[in-house]
Amino acid sequence: MVYLFLADGFEEVEAITPIDVLRRAGVEIKTVSINEKTLTIKGAHNIEVLADITLDECDVSDTEMIILPGGALGTENLKNCERVRDIILSCNERGIYIAAICAAPTILAEMSLITGLRATCYPSLVSKMIENGVKYKNDKVVCDKHFITSMGAGTAGEFAFTLVDKLKTKKESDNLRLSMVY
Repeated sequence: MVYLFLADGFEEVEAITPIDVLRRAGVEIKTVSINEKTLTIKGAHNIEVLADITLDECDVSDTEMIILPGGALGTENLKNCERVRDIILSCNERGIYIAAICAAPTILAEMSLITGLRATCYPSLVSKMIENGVKYKNDKVVCDKHFITSMGAGTAGEFAFTLVDKLKTKKESDNLRLSMVY
């Protein structure tokens, strides 16, 4: 199971692209609303999305990966959610894949989880990464240990296919790229 966390202000492209690509690849993925008692989440561009489950229903004991989409407000809301931080820590301790795009890698940096590791993020946030000891790389997607980071909405496709690469075989990933004309 893969969980993608949604907070008000999330960047829609950075959430929907991985959801779509992973589902096409046959990966079981659920979206998680961090809003108390509601599945409805409003994106950065006022697109409302209905999440699959609430945070209270999220059980990461058997997860293969968690995904944190960006968006300035969405990232701030994820960072300020204690339960999300606890889930990130739990996944990190178990070596579970943690994927973050745009502003969301700064959550991992500020939690000191990617200190000394290679990672990327939205270009205007590079200083936050460096301040927290991250080896910033100006690449669309960067993988180091069990962390996968990406730059932003324009790199969401490459990010999504990298997630498929991690969860499925290379052949399955390549076939999906071909079928989607990527």
